[in-house]
Amino acid sequence: MSTDPAEQAILDTLRALGAGKSISPTDAARRLAGNPADDSWRRCLAPVKLAAQRLARAGQVEILRKGKPVDPEVLHGVLRLRLKDAA
Repeated sequence: MSTDPAEQAILDTLRALGAGKSISPTDAARRLAGNPADDSWRRCLAPVKLAAQRLARAGQVEILRKGKPVDPEVLHGVLRLRLKDAA
């Protein structure tokens, strides 16, 4: 298990959905922020994206754009995250 809260938020959110499902980084940011009713979750978005890069480099998740895996070093556009073993 990861000790980084952002990494853990990504992994917990993905595991809750099940194999083959993907999430938006905003889903994990909301979870990390405690699912607030307002937009305060936005402050967690940058740490979640950095955590997604670390998890992708470690082979735990895939970062997707338009349904296809992308290089974790080049994050731009609309992204999705998926567990690596679900590919």
